[in-house]
Amino acid sequence: MKTDDFDYELPKELIAQTPLDKRDEARLMVLDKETGAIKHQKFYDIIDYLNEGDALVINDTKVIPARIIGEKEDTGAVIELLLLKDIDGDTWECLAKPQKRLKVGTSISFGDGRLKAKVCEIKEEGITIVNLIYEGILMEILEFLGTMPLPPYIHEKLDNQEMYQTVYAKDYGSAAAPTAGLHFTEELLDKISKKGIKIVHITLHVGLGTFRPVMVDDVKTHKMHSEHFIITKDACDTLNEVRKNGKRIIAVGTTSVRTLETVMQTNDYFVPMVGDTEIFIYPGFKFKAIDGLITNFHLPKSTLVMLVSALAGRENILNAYNIAVKKEYRFFSFGDAMFIK
Repeated sequence: MKTDDFDYELPKELIAQTPLDKRDEARLMVLDKETGAIKHQKFYDIIDYLNEGDALVINDTKVIPARIIGEKEDTGAVIELLLLKDIDGDTWECLAKPQKRLKVGTSISFGDGRLKAKVCEIKEEGITIVNLIYEGILMEILEFLGTMPLPPYIHEKLDNQEMYQTVYAKDYGSAAAPTAGLHFTEELLDKISKKGIKIVHITLHVGLGTFRPVMVDDVKTHKMHSEHFIITKDACDTLNEVRKNGKRIIAVGTTSVRTLETVMQTNDYFVPMVGDTEIFIYPGFKFKAIDGLITNFHLPKSTLVMLVSALAGRENILNAYNIAVKKEYRFFSFGDAMFIK
């Protein structure tokens, strides 16, 4: 299985640069994973595809204002850090740019010293381990000094930073938004809940694993970066009840899929867990946790295209993506949505 098998042609003008003012007015492509049949709707129509007793699983992680720009204390050289993962207390895994200017022991100052980072380890692929030094509450400092780490294909400035957060974002920890969830409004979620659909919260802090490009030709040799997840007893009890009653589990976003499938790979039912996952889902994967998926349109040759291809079939996905291009759907983080049912 080759990475090129998951490529498709995408005109640059279809890459959404800004979010819609009304989140739930994005377009929604509904794809039947069994037949490949396609319907074109609006996102607020998603409620018509959810049935009483189903579970809608959302990832309530919150994006950190994780992009910070500072200066090396010895030379004044400008250094940018993207905080990826809290490893242990104030020790963080991050992407550093330019990494070649750093060495173990280098000290970087942000905001005239309000925050400092001391380099502990230099790793491959631009990853650097730093110790953060500050007084006060780190998230408050980052809200003042940092900016949202928008993907590199978005070139427009984001006027309202909250538009890169889901309306249900709760627990800080992500370096990127779980973007399928950006389409939901509080009003739509309220309607869904009143219809008798169970809304289940889980957490996966999005890190390098989700958006790192595949750099190998053979898909099976790609290694995912680990991401931290939490699934509670209450969430598991609800999901087990839904499954027992013969109802469906619908995941919102690939991060929710990866969390649920990680838990179920070693169990026949959902059990509460806190841990890290490196699960890599591509065609041939046997799904045990989910019945359907709400997702966005993903980058060519990405692990996310491979995941949706595992669920709906590669030919169905590539056909759907080609139709989306012809009908000028908006792609990627601020783009339109797909429901695989």
